[in-house]
Amino acid sequence: MAEVFGYARVSRKEQDPGAQEAELRAAGCSRVFVDHGESSRIADRPEWRKLIDVAARPGDTIKVRKLDRLAGSERLMIEVLSELNDRGLNIVSLTEPAIDTTTPMGKALYGIVVVFAQLRVDTIRENTRLGLEHARSQGRVGGRPTVMTAERIAEAKKMRSENLSYARIGRVLGVGASSVMRALSK
Repeated sequence: MAEVFGYARVSRKEQDPGAQEAELRAAGCSRVFVDHGESSRIADRPEWRKLIDVAARPGDTIKVRKLDRLAGSERLMIEVLSELNDRGLNIVSLTEPAIDTTTPMGKALYGIVVVFAQLRVDTIRENTRLGLEHARSQGRVGGRPTVMTAERIAEAKKMRSENLSYARIGRVLGVGASSVMRALSK
């Protein structure tokens, strides 16, 4: 028999998730999983993982007060909702009644939301790629400037030929050993 679970989350340890828990229990949740002080921008929250990996089975329903309890970014929301769908789990939002994948209309609206969210992510990614290509064609290279100048590279090569370690060379030049390794591997 399918079960109904609740998921609540508060961002700061000093916040009280009691109101969310009470709403979820009143909405018929047999068990409520609560993450305290966990960011909505990370997917690996302890109670969320426990709910998804241990408790919920295909056909079960997960209820949340609002969808923002599940994820704090569109990309993460797409990942979370896709994972729930792949696992055969339903999602119901108590304050956003259109999001109820236990109903045909809710499934349809969920599909539309996911498609548009993915379209937005893909559009941002494409625009970023095009912008970077254009900047490169204009001779601009993004990223942090290298600390390894031509003079430092020449000095590093000389020290390396004397069998000094990358760490020692880095200390002498005032840069990290990984910067030395990267510069000398080119």
